[in-house]
Amino acid sequence: MSDADGRIALTTGANSGIGLATTIELASRGLRSVGGVRSAAKARIVHAASRKAGVEVETVILDVTDAQRCRAIVDDLQPYAIVNNAGVSNLGAVEDVTDDDARTQLELMLVGPMRLARLALPHMRVQGEGRIVNVSSIYGITTTPLSGWYQACKHGLEAVSDALRVEVARDGIKVILVQPGSFDTGIWEDSRRSVRRRIGTRYAIAYERTLDGVRLSRPLMGDPATVARAIANAVTSRRPRNRVLVGYDAQLARMYSTVVPETVRDRVYRLTLGL
Repeated sequence: MSDADGRIALTTGANSGIGLATTIELASRGLRSVGGVRSAAKARIVHAASRKAGVEVETVILDVTDAQRCRAIVDDLQPYAIVNNAGVSNLGAVEDVTDDDARTQLELMLVGPMRLARLALPHMRVQGEGRIVNVSSIYGITTTPLSGWYQACKHGLEAVSDALRVEVARDGIKVILVQPGSFDTGIWEDSRRSVRRRIGTRYAIAYERTLDGVRLSRPLMGDPATVARAIANAVTSRRPRNRVLVGYDAQLARMYSTVVPETVRDRVYRLTLGL
């Protein structure tokens, strides 16, 4: 987009992984890139990384579950683009996840992102255009054991994004879903911390095997910068695609879930995880 200079793009969860890479990538493309983080310490991480990359970014303290703070930040920035990236793994069997944990995850990964989108819409409408990029996942398409609530958030994000996309199209506002596969981010450490809270569960073997699988596959995971480029393309392209699947494993997972019968997939999961 030739006239991207100076347009404001707000990225949530900007202190690590995909969010950090996206904040830097957007700045490199001439946008006024603002990273939302939850503490001053995390803001320092963003600024250090941006200096190393040779770009200038801004940060704001933003907890996406804080409705008043969300409104204040959006009204102040009046962003051209919102990149909803903040999230947490909360790995756990449905039986092991408490009501409070489920509500917290839904607020962080579904209600919060769509609140930011809703608050930004009037400003985008005045500008005559805008971008809302929701970072989903291959888990927005497929479902596996032990990640049910994470996947519920991603499936929900996909559904509400589809509705919003049609509702705001006449205003020049585009809503894009980016669906990464497995990339080397801090979310895998979130998974390990979640498992440590579930001592004594009947799913202990399944958790152990899941974490072993992550450990073995992590060296093969992609660089978050790949996803950041896809997000930046969605922000800057005049005609972005509605969905952007990122990663060879994501392509294979989508094919697997389409071709392999559900009963076979269930059996494979049970044998693999000891369920």
